[in-house]
Amino acid sequence: MTNLSGGWLKGAETLSAAPADSLRRVVLLSDGIANVGINDTPSLRQMAERTRAQGVTTSTVGFGERFAEDLMTAMADAGGGAAHFAETPDDAPAIFAQEFSDLVTLVAQNVSVELRPEPEVRFLGVLNEFPAVAVEGGVQVQLGDAFGQERRRVVFQLHVPSVAALGAQRVAEVVLRYVSVGQEVAHHEVRIPLTVNLVSADEAAATSPDAEVTEEVVILSSAQAGKRARELADDGDLEGALRTLREAARRLSATAQGSARAEELLEQAEFWQTRAMSMAPETYDLLERKRLLYRERTTRESRRRREP
Repeated sequence: MTNLSGGWLKGAETLSAAPADSLRRVVLLSDGIANVGINDTPSLRQMAERTRAQGVTTSTVGFGERFAEDLMTAMADAGGGAAHFAETPDDAPAIFAQEFSDLVTLVAQNVSVELRPEPEVRFLGVLNEFPAVAVEGGVQVQLGDAFGQERRRVVFQLHVPSVAALGAQRVAEVVLRYVSVGQEVAHHEVRIPLTVNLVSADEAAATSPDAEVTEEVVILSSAQAGKRARELADDGDLEGALRTLREAARRLSATAQGSARAEELLEQAEFWQTRAMSMAPETYDLLERKRLLYRERTTRESRRRREP
């Protein structure tokens, strides 16, 4: 029997006694299905949201192959923490080390990036795995906490229509908001105009795409392919899932040619190709589904530590 809500709420209750300006996080580890106490995902997600609003965040660690991954990731998203997958006991120390490292290197909380396109520009979507909400004039992507020596990349898709005038044109405004922590706890807002240089079709054809942007798009698209493959497999279409993953691996391998990020791209390609090989009735199981879900999420979060 797994009283997941009881253990988690007890942890949150214990932390509620800590000073309000301290960093408070519950790390919830489970190897099973919540079947005692509050056990439905919507209720637990709402509770995680309320707990977060009270200053206590929640990270989750799913262990083994039997835990409810959709519930655990939903609670982490609502709780403002991270979702981890410990396939074996050997994975656990690194996960807890990462959690503790994050807490001691926290530099900002409630980080969000808001994109406000110009009236003639159409917003198409965000490739990352971040909660996104519609706001007046645009969309807000909620990044959660920010840590020292970390780089985040957020990839938006915009449709810029044909225009008569060439040259520098403003297509959107980016609004960065966050709460700094440490010696000064304060709200900050930074507004950044997003401009592009509109050129003729001939000039555009003679220009090479930005390699860094192309690589990031291919990596994030592979994560989207992982999500699509998981959905196809859940519906019983293992052949469709196999094709989806193989195509993602092919694009990653092709992009790696001559890339400064070749090692990363090829590692991603190998992972998705290996997952494609598991798309058969005798090999696709609960463990494979978890591998797809958690790699898809970590890839689309685009969290990268800079070298010290």
